[in-house]
Amino acid sequence: MIGKLKGTIDEIGDDHVVVDVHGVGYVAHCSSRTLSKIGSPGEAVVLFIETYVREDQLRLFGFLSALEREWFRLLQSVQGVGSKVALAVLSVLTPGELANAIALQDKTSVSRAPGVGPKVAVRIVTELKNKAPAFAGEAAANIGLKQELGEGVASAPVSDAVSALSNLGYSRDQAANAVAAALKNGGEGLDSAKLIRLGLKELAR
Repeated sequence: MIGKLKGTIDEIGDDHVVVDVHGVGYVAHCSSRTLSKIGSPGEAVVLFIETYVREDQLRLFGFLSALEREWFRLLQSVQGVGSKVALAVLSVLTPGELANAIALQDKTSVSRAPGVGPKVAVRIVTELKNKAPAFAGEAAANIGLKQELGEGVASAPVSDAVSALSNLGYSRDQAANAVAAALKNGGEGLDSAKLIRLGLKELAR
């Protein structure tokens, strides 16, 4: 099994990259986000690899981080999600954004990925909601509050503040991050008006 490739970019296709490792070219299928950040032909690259072995083929999937590879595996544990759909989801959402969307039960963000219909989006946010915190990466700090919001059990001031900021045009994720920062800086027990005011200050930074 191949778990990692370290070499030089030979060519970049629409959905794959060819990595030259000591004269051997490995084709790794990647998300469009990964392909856009990977670099240019001739440059050095390190890819974390997921290897799929079938009777008639061997396919490599490449990722810029181990966390992205973990999400690729995790997504495919959901019924109706295969490698193509998993890559599509990771093309539109970073691991942190995906963890946030699942915590907030944000089906709309997940369904932005090509090939992900409403039913599949619902399954993703429902089936992975308990697993998201462990794979949140840089989003881990506020994931608990976002899960409370997603499940409808957050306190009234928090829910009201997030709703108010969302109504002003901010995404639910941005609003939740701002309110989480307000709670951290202002302390627990703030009413919704103070949370909104402090949240706006955070968003204006």
